[in-house]
Amino acid sequence: MTPPRMNLIDDDVLAEILLRMPPDEPEHLFRAALVCKPWLCVICLPACFRSQYRAFHGAPPLLGLLYRNQVCDGDAAPRFASTTSMPDFPHPGSGGRPARPLDCRHGRVLLHMSHDSDVDLLVWDPVTGERRVVPDPDVDVDWMVYTAAVSCAAAGCDHLDCHGGPFRVVFLATDDREEVVKATVYSSATGAWSPPVSLDDSCECYARHKRDATAEMMFFSSYVPYVQSRRVAAIGDAVYFTISRSAAIAKYDWAENHLSVIDPPPPDTELYGGFVSLMVMEDSSLGLAGVEDSTSSLHLWSRTVKGAAKWVQCMVIDLEKAMPMANPREGDGAYVVGFAEGVGVIFVRTDAGLFTLELKSGLVKKVDEFGVYFSVLPYMSFYTPDRGTLSSLARLTDV
Repeated sequence: MTPPRMNLIDDDVLAEILLRMPPDEPEHLFRAALVCKPWLCVICLPACFRSQYRAFHGAPPLLGLLYRNQVCDGDAAPRFASTTSMPDFPHPGSGGRPARPLDCRHGRVLLHMSHDSDVDLLVWDPVTGERRVVPDPDVDVDWMVYTAAVSCAAAGCDHLDCHGGPFRVVFLATDDREEVVKATVYSSATGAWSPPVSLDDSCECYARHKRDATAEMMFFSSYVPYVQSRRVAAIGDAVYFTISRSAAIAKYDWAENHLSVIDPPPPDTELYGGFVSLMVMEDSSLGLAGVEDSTSSLHLWSRTVKGAAKWVQCMVIDLEKAMPMANPREGDGAYVVGFAEGVGVIFVRTDAGLFTLELKSGLVKKVDEFGVYFSVLPYMSFYTPDRGTLSSLARLTDV
């Protein structure tokens, strides 16, 4: 006769142990839930464990990556590249319909779904599988020169466990005919887009950058401020994005429905070959990272807003010493192609592959092979056993 199983560890003590399972390897917590019924109950039954787990670890971990290329390079393969031992989440674009990833934020992925003349924006939650279609914005623009952002719109949310609930989508694009940038924001609560707002010569800073760019590029008959297809930086009610043929950084305040331009760090972003990444710094200020071509050094800047706003250089890293580079400063050099908020990780592409660089520790990790990377979109979320998997886990444990 098989003796009955006994829980030799007090539930409170067990919970304290399980809280320390690393969230960037969800497999460990899933395997712990399969040990026995008492362990499964501690992990899956009380909602308080999951909330304590998220609070204990703080920022959601990096679970995977999606990629976006420049228009001239075509779309990247529709895939969710897992950075953990867990399998990839099924990508909505794997069924044959093109799906261009635009943003990953607050547990959601924003995709541009296209088939012939039909264009939709899709908000996808890889963890829950939920999908929400967003109607096209009422903006007459070329869909090739645009970017967009998705974010949680729940009041007071700490963004540690954003699944379901209200969200907003910010859409930024260039109107070729009017040669202006336009922006609008969608609210899932109202199901409507805000009236489009334009960035034009009425903004003195924009007009100055336009004059400077036109003077430097005499072979262009006109100046068209093409919105670059990079992931934006979102801080409070504002999103920041970059514009080609200009060193300027554009800002869209979605609450005020207002577009403006700010100056980049000195001398300008052209020092970095136009490849820069905007980010959110630890103190919630705007940051910028770029690699100087001549030295293969990564420069990190922060824009302080205390008193008169100004850029401060806060870090310089010699990438030749930090990560593999087959032919530094020859041909295809190193470029910053993304940033993961809350964990202080920068994505750098070299001729040896795609790497993550932890700013505090200096730890470098290769996450993909060499390829065409223009904008890396990090998907960050807690992935834990929930009530939806409880019955199947119980069957596996045979208890």
